[in-house]
Amino acid sequence: MLAALAGAALLGPPLLAAPTAGAREDGRRTPAGTVGHRVTPLKFTVPAGGRDCTVDADLYVPDGVDRLHRAPAVLATNGFGGNKSDGSTAAIGKAVAGRGYVGLVYSGLGFGASGCLISLDDPRIDGEAASGLLDFLAGRRAADDGTVADFVTQDGRGDPRVGMLGGSYGGAVQLATAAVDHRVDALVPLITWHNLAYSLAPNGVAGPAAADRAVPGAAKWQWMNGFYLRGEGQPLAVPSLDPTRFNSLDCIHFVTQACATFRTLNSGRYPAAETRRVLDYARSVSPVSYLSKVEAPTLLVQGQADTLFNLNEATATYRTLTGQGTPAKMIWQAWGHSGGMVTPPAGELDLGDGTFDTSYVGRRILAWFQRYLHHDRHADTGPDFAYHRDWIDDPARAYAAAPAVPTPSRTLYLSGDGRLVDHPRHVVRGSRTYRNLPVPTSHSESSLAGMVGLPDPPPHDGRHTHLGWTTAPLSAPLDVVGAPRATLRVRSPATERVQHSGDAADRLVLFAKLYDVAPDGGRTLVRRLVAPVRVPDVRRAFTLTLPATVHRYGKGHRLQFVIAASDGAYVGNRDVKPVTVVNGPGEPGALRLPVVR
Repeated sequence: MLAALAGAALLGPPLLAAPTAGAREDGRRTPAGTVGHRVTPLKFTVPAGGRDCTVDADLYVPDGVDRLHRAPAVLATNGFGGNKSDGSTAAIGKAVAGRGYVGLVYSGLGFGASGCLISLDDPRIDGEAASGLLDFLAGRRAADDGTVADFVTQDGRGDPRVGMLGGSYGGAVQLATAAVDHRVDALVPLITWHNLAYSLAPNGVAGPAAADRAVPGAAKWQWMNGFYLRGEGQPLAVPSLDPTRFNSLDCIHFVTQACATFRTLNSGRYPAAETRRVLDYARSVSPVSYLSKVEAPTLLVQGQADTLFNLNEATATYRTLTGQGTPAKMIWQAWGHSGGMVTPPAGELDLGDGTFDTSYVGRRILAWFQRYLHHDRHADTGPDFAYHRDWIDDPARAYAAAPAVPTPSRTLYLSGDGRLVDHPRHVVRGSRTYRNLPVPTSHSESSLAGMVGLPDPPPHDGRHTHLGWTTAPLSAPLDVVGAPRATLRVRSPATERVQHSGDAADRLVLFAKLYDVAPDGGRTLVRRLVAPVRVPDVRRAFTLTLPATVHRYGKGHRLQFVIAASDGAYVGNRDVKPVTVVNGPGEPGALRLPVVR
């Protein structure tokens, strides 16, 4: 879903690497930088969704690999808006070939010199196209010029030993491919989505599973329009495109259902039938709809700095895979889509600096491929769950491990006087009101500014358009790892009269978030994350889930829970809706934090 707005890195991780080590067929590692390789550009014509599509690819073959000395393969494609030759994508081919793997790196459908429409990693289209490339690696299909791959390790006749690696758009396609072709042996999706319905219009009440598909949350209009403009504006950067990449005048390069989804979510009006159609479509092209078919061992890597695909999405994928018995592990690294794709912190995976062998995440990826592509049962693939802690200065100690993602374990209570207290007996009764204005009055981030590397103003909330509850200064550091949950009830008579109108846009929208308040009063919105909520019923209490974070609230700091009337990065309330919150003994009002020691 952006060359004009964001450059080739958008929706793909900064995978910029030179090869640093090699993996041999006998399972042993060769020293860094000793494996050369040759690159051959290839074209393929593969079936995809009922039509034939041209796929533009580069084949990376390590020196010494031939039909008598075979090697496993790694298949990879670009992040959204990229292609096989951009720095992020080509680096994968170089990196895996430098470690002794055959690399097949291709431009995704609708990008680069590949044909057909952009179909959002639909397994029935993008997954089928990737399956055709697996046929090439299996020796069952030749490239259009007659090239045959007879040098890839085989697990059986027509079954190549192959893993997949890539980020964002190049991450979801891995799961889509594994759902339609069980020949894939290992997956490493980085910073990708679980459910596009949640990614593009999150509702903190429903969560990534989006149980109520007819009710979107608040559309991320900045991210979403970035997707749309990036895809539709391709002729500006590439004047001569494959004719199969054109759809219609009102939906130039996407499949029709994708354009309909963007337009409906952008409109701010959500009649039930139309909204259900577009959200069902977004769900159908997302892992949430087909994970039950994925059997390949999966190492999920998700970014903490990511307002596009937050940690809750990877957590939902992880829990689904492990729940059905698919081998899976998960890492919460520091960097993601947000913050202008800044350089990763010291010690984090940054392939541009050759940190595959020295960074925690890089070593985990190599071990994953060693275990499942070389069948090395002694390869240590690490803990089930690990997370980066930015308050630890020593990179060697920055990651901590846990047997599972922490769940809420400490409860704080919302008091009517604006305090956040640790026991119900400290709650006092009180009533406070805020209202939204016709324009956004709260700012969490400017997604568009981040895309092009422009400065983003600090988060802020306008007067009388938000409510906050704040703890006393902490007597000791508080480490929150995971997704906090809040239960509250709001009152809005103006909403109550119309919330059953049949248009979900008539329901109240609010934005929940957590600030870290320093002793000097400075406020930090943790990772600029917010939880938009379309309140199910203003007459009843509801529970919302905030985006997961990894954050230490220092000694002397205060934690502040805020609900705001609007946010400039999202489509919010259609009309002015005054909101009253009453807190007191017997009233619902609690914040539950996943605290670790």
